Amino acid sequence: MSLVVFFIAAIAAIASAVAVVAQRNPFVSALALLGNLASLAALMLLLEAQFVAAAQIIVYAGAIMVMFLFVIAYVGPKSEIGAGDRKPWQPVLAIVAGILIAVQVVVVVFGASFGEAAAVDATYGGPGAIGAALVTDYLLAFEVVSVVLFLAAVAGVVFGTGARPRRLTADEVLVKEGESAEARRRAASRALIDAARPARTGEAGR
Repeated sequence: MSLVVFFIAAIAAIASAVAVVAQRNPFVSALALLGNLASLAALMLLLEAQFVAAAQIIVYAGAIMVMFLFVIAYVGPKSEIGAGDRKPWQPVLAIVAGILIAVQVVVVVFGASFGEAAAVDATYGGPGAIGAALVTDYLLAFEVVSVVLFLAAVAGVVFGTGARPRRLTADEVLVKEGESAEARRRAASRALIDAARPARTGEAGR
């Protein structure tokens, strides 16, 4: 039964990951990412990592995904990068990264062994074991990831909101109002001239 759940969760994780990068609609990509996180949580449960699976569902699939959806709704289509803004080296770098990831997946899949399951300690995957590992063996990696996530959040806010509008002075407001009034007067004069032209044309024809 666990092998069936493993293959179902693995296929769902791969399909949702492809959907994240293949969809043009950011909302659909966010929902696909939600499915990917749920699939990974199922795989973590098979590995007896209950705490990590629960934390991923509560933190990432819950709070982080809600933040993503709010950012997508707030920024809107202005955040989409047009084709003219791409650098020529970006497609090459993306292709090289994709090839490296594909090679890594092939090496891991064909190098894995589906033999008998190894014995797992009862405390493995619990909050105590995870906390002890994060503050001892993986302290540097944990702190680096936290800094990277913080920088990503700040960069998203900076690039999403853009430049803040500048408050106009009283003189600039008066100038803008004068320009608007002058533009309205010119438009009204142009409309009167256009309306008078057919009448003049009819009188000339008589």
